[in-house]
Amino acid sequence: MSSLRPDGTPAPNSPVLVLVRDLIFASRITSTARAVGVEVKLLRDATKLAAEVGRRLIVDLNQSDALEAAVEWKRLGGANAREVIGYVAHVDVATIRRARDAGIDRVLPRSRFVVELESLLRAES
Repeated sequence: MSSLRPDGTPAPNSPVLVLVRDLIFASRITSTARAVGVEVKLLRDATKLAAEVGRRLIVDLNQSDALEAAVEWKRLGGANAREVIGYVAHVDVATIRRARDAGIDRVLPRSRFVVELESLLRAES
């Protein structure tokens, strides 16, 4: 089954992409996704993100090169809607500001991300 529609937009059943290296957070995200019936695709290498097809990306913005990779992934979607949800340590005000300025759709402190994870996975783009 293709992840793209004929018009080039991601199919509704496209997996939610997750760029995270932290194994605890990766496990939390995948177990929550499984519980709510949402397919996720875990990525650990930011340099491989550009080649991935999806409608939504969840990204740990404290990960090296993650912000730049997420912005590029979103840009590569062109007119096709690609949503990026980033989470970050609440004390990292500089990264929060840079992410918002760069066009990341939602930037959440890690603690709020954990609370909202289920709804973030289920949300329609």
